[in-house]
Amino acid sequence: MPVIFREKGFLFFFYSNEGEPRESLHVHVRKGSSIAKNWIKPNVFVVDSYGFSSSELNDLSGIIENNVDLIERFWNDYFGE
Repeated sequence: MPVIFREKGFLFFFYSNEGEPRESLHVHVRKGSSIAKNWIKPNVFVVDSYGFSSSELNDLSGIIENNVDLIERFWNDYFGE
């Protein structure tokens, strides 16, 4: 589970085995027992979430939007794209 970064108690990561064929660029977010999955392109949006409030989902969407380049670079470096 490669960790991309942490911010405001959120852990942003992806799984090293993201399916076959690999799913499109996305990021998972965990805080405590809450978890969410967010697509990155063409726009950041929540695919699944469990345990996050709507306020927390808004916060993490903003954090993701501010870090799209970092997330994409980390993903591409890791998967060799």
